[in-house]
Amino acid sequence: MKKLFLVCAIGLTLSINAQELKQVTYNDGTQQLNGMVTSNAGEKRPGVLILPAWKGIDNEAKQAALELEKQGYIAFIADIYGEGNIPADNRAAAKIATQYKNDYKSYQQRISLALEELKKQGAIADKIAVIGYCFGGTGALETARAGLPVAGVVSIHGGLVKTGNRPVSQIATKVLVEHPAEDKSVSKADYENFITEMNAGKADWQIITYAHCGHTFTNPESPDYNQLMAERAWNHTILFLAELLK
Repeated sequence: MKKLFLVCAIGLTLSINAQELKQVTYNDGTQQLNGMVTSNAGEKRPGVLILPAWKGIDNEAKQAALELEKQGYIAFIADIYGEGNIPADNRAAAKIATQYKNDYKSYQQRISLALEELKKQGAIADKIAVIGYCFGGTGALETARAGLPVAGVVSIHGGLVKTGNRPVSQIATKVLVEHPAEDKSVSKADYENFITEMNAGKADWQIITYAHCGHTFTNPESPDYNQLMAERAWNHTILFLAELLK
């Protein structure tokens, strides 16, 4: 009996240890970037790039990566800001996130570099999708606007505004927006302008709106967290990814 318990305990430990995230260092010129990848890196699998919220790689992004690994994907969490630039509080996060939203080409560049790193970690080049939370949700949409080579993007309570005086370009990638109904950071005009943009770009797009939800409704550490709607949003994400990456 003791031997059986020991074997089970060892098996459980190995199972837990097998699913760990590993840090991956890559660069944008002289700026060091520190991403994280799931333990199945090196295998040939479909890949998902995760763009974290405005404070950088957080628990929500990490948990998403681990869950995606269970679904059979290689998941890579991008480092958008780089070493030495991780914001310490909301004020600092708002400042640096706004900087990248305005300088959208730099944001797109960092996303592109992360996509290349995901491929280096074993992701099949034509079976890659992007998901992003909050600021990262904005980045998911910037991925589509930039025409980066991905099958689809998921913007989870992301900003919908396209900053800068940019012409509407054709959007080839599929787009899913998971939008909290009571998100005060997205105005009615923002919402309607986004739909106009998607239609003008001839995009394959959809918006799912979640009732009784504030901005960061998917994050268990947020006062806006809505467990039921967060679970529904995650299920919608998994369904969308299965369609894209099957």
